[in-house]
Amino acid sequence: MPSPLRNGDLRSPAAVLRQIPFQSTVSEQKLRRLNILILILRFAAFCFSLAAAVFMASNSSRSHDSHSWLHFPTFRYVLAANSIVAVYSLFEICAAVWEILKSETLLPESVQLWFDFSHDQVFAYMLLSAEAVGTGEARRLRGGGACDASGGFCVQAYISVALGFSGFAFLALSGLLSGFRVACFVITGSRFHL
Repeated sequence: MPSPLRNGDLRSPAAVLRQIPFQSTVSEQKLRRLNILILILRFAAFCFSLAAAVFMASNSSRSHDSHSWLHFPTFRYVLAANSIVAVYSLFEICAAVWEILKSETLLPESVQLWFDFSHDQVFAYMLLSAEAVGTGEARRLRGGGACDASGGFCVQAYISVALGFSGFAFLALSGLLSGFRVACFVITGSRFHL
């Protein structure tokens, strides 16, 4: 006859089922609203970073003597950083949609929270540094008179950098919310405080 004690549990299975932790519908609604807000911020970061990458990648002329983003390492860095953030944001959008639809995280909860928080921080700082050096390079070109002959190149570089800064702002805001979720997890053991 099999033992009623399974894995050291002294209670009957019926008693275990009756002690499901209570979670109110109000806290579920707040968690859902927080997840939707994170989804919106990640979608905005994706859109702005993708637009910045497209603007920088298309910022070249067909003539051989004109400027191109390929000739400037700082603009290559701006393109790479915006592309990386766009791909990361797309992954996080998929993870947020999964969490909203299934009410569970894609990875184990603690891993997902720390993954989101750490990558938000790293990619936000990378994007900020790329946009800062891109701004410096665009100002240097304008100050050196290089933009007089090809004004469209400098304008498009400025637009790309501005879009990248907007992407950084939305990524930083989602980083704040993922930091809030990590803090709640550390304090209460759940990704939301209620």
